[in-house]
Amino acid sequence: MSNPREIPLSKRLLWPLEAAGALAVYGLMRLLPIDAASALGAAVLARVGPMLRLHKVARGNLERAFPEKDAGEIDRILAGMWRNLGRTAGEFAHIRTLLREMDRRVEIVGAEHALAAMRDGGPAIYVSGHIANWELMPLAAAHVGLVIDAVYRAPDNPLISSLYDKRKPHPDATMFPKGSQGARGVMDALKRGRPLGLLIDQKMNDGIEARFFGRRAMTTPAFAQLARRFDCPIVAVRIERLEGARFRVTAHEGVTVPRDGKASEDVAATVQRFNDLLESWIRERPEQWLWVHRRWPKGE
Repeated sequence: MSNPREIPLSKRLLWPLEAAGALAVYGLMRLLPIDAASALGAAVLARVGPMLRLHKVARGNLERAFPEKDAGEIDRILAGMWRNLGRTAGEFAHIRTLLREMDRRVEIVGAEHALAAMRDGGPAIYVSGHIANWELMPLAAAHVGLVIDAVYRAPDNPLISSLYDKRKPHPDATMFPKGSQGARGVMDALKRGRPLGLLIDQKMNDGIEARFFGRRAMTTPAFAQLARRFDCPIVAVRIERLEGARFRVTAHEGVTVPRDGKASEDVAATVQRFNDLLESWIRERPEQWLWVHRRWPKGE
């Protein structure tokens, strides 16, 4: 944690209030059954979401991605997005419930692909995006006997880090924060043959340029670079919300990074391949993606 003297007074005053609010909401959702928590989250964000500044960001992203859709269609997708995000927030307090009730709440397809990627004793990389309830990838993996380490963005407010710790799907899993320390941990884990889970759909300013919905988008190349370095497969994992707090998780057959040319060219081809795959999923269920992120450069 930073030296308190280096933290602006506004944050020192605001962080405890934010933490108290977040912990109170978590506690409320935890008291409710998972279906009620999911439905309450959907109802709240369906009302509150359109009043936030992020609503404008999401609309702009949708208009860029779907220039052929009229305003009514965009509005319907936005409404569905806020409901999905609300459900995901409500379900966050029920990670253990989802693990216990996996058999009746989550249809798992392609588990053999997820497991096959680890059969040669080396590492494997599992990738997905911020779609439906994206916390489900490591949970579904743990259910079929695969303990995946994961990379996450630590909260700006350190007082709510305890909530992030609750995301851990298995006692043997490691959660690596983004940054130099986390990167060293990831490298060490892969050297030891550990599986790693990554979300690869958000803007990364120091990433590489790839196409996403026909537009330039700075994209993380880390998953492809690591897979090429460790000569390990990449398994794409799709998560779909079917209804309420019920889902389908589909693991695709693992692929390897080509070695047809320079490393940078092989990595770029792999990044584009997975951008295209994520785009196809989002086009099928656009209301389940996190449109509030500034994915494309201004003017693109």
